[in-house]
Amino acid sequence: MSENLIQASQGTPWCAWQHSARLARARWLRPEQLCPPGRRLVLVAPHPDDEVLMAGGLLAGFAGREQDLLLISATDGESSHPGSAHWTEHRLRRQRPLESRHALQQLELDLNRLDWRRLHLKDGALPRDEAFLTNHLNQLLKPDDLLLTTWRGDGHCDHEAAGRACAQAAQARRAQLAEVPVWAWHWARPDDPRLPWARALRIQLDENHLARKRQALACHASQVQADDQRPPVLPSRLQACLLQPFELMFL
Repeated sequence: MSENLIQASQGTPWCAWQHSARLARARWLRPEQLCPPGRRLVLVAPHPDDEVLMAGGLLAGFAGREQDLLLISATDGESSHPGSAHWTEHRLRRQRPLESRHALQQLELDLNRLDWRRLHLKDGALPRDEAFLTNHLNQLLKPDDLLLTTWRGDGHCDHEAAGRACAQAAQARRAQLAEVPVWAWHWARPDDPRLPWARALRIQLDENHLARKRQALACHASQVQADDQRPPVLPSRLQACLLQPFELMFL
């Protein structure tokens, strides 16, 4: 699905997802079961804000154990507002990483101890740099790492390219891959057969971690606030789906 079609769609509301039999069957897992202390989480975010949308609650649990976390930001998200007079590419290239910084602070992560790498790849053109990203990850990954990124079928070209690159690197380096749907919450039907439900699990978030995730998402003002007459890049229905007390992953 193209980004234009995604943004044109009103999206599937959370009340519809509540009736999904396949979602209800996804097993629950506590964060410490997925990534216990001493195991490294390598998170690849195609755009600034994807780290929060995918796993803000999980990341909140890494406060005090930043040594177990490697965060990779593939792009600076400069192409999120095509044609906008206010959010130009030049402005977004500076603003969106700053929003990520503030969001990570809301998750109570110590940025002085966090290994956060920004690759500055072109937003909207990640498929072109897919081989580069794969090779880059091959140099960084270790066996038994948990590699987390956006799902290969998410409906956004950058999300899908990141998913494919991570899948290749995880296989080559014998790391475990976890893929997270983001835009799929928006365009998919509640029991959509296109989603890999057999691999689905829900990471349970407590109230504290969910509250931090909500605060972190609010830091991404360029994405959650309207741009003059234009609606927010992240529709309110999508935000509601991604701010439930769990994070859905395909493992």
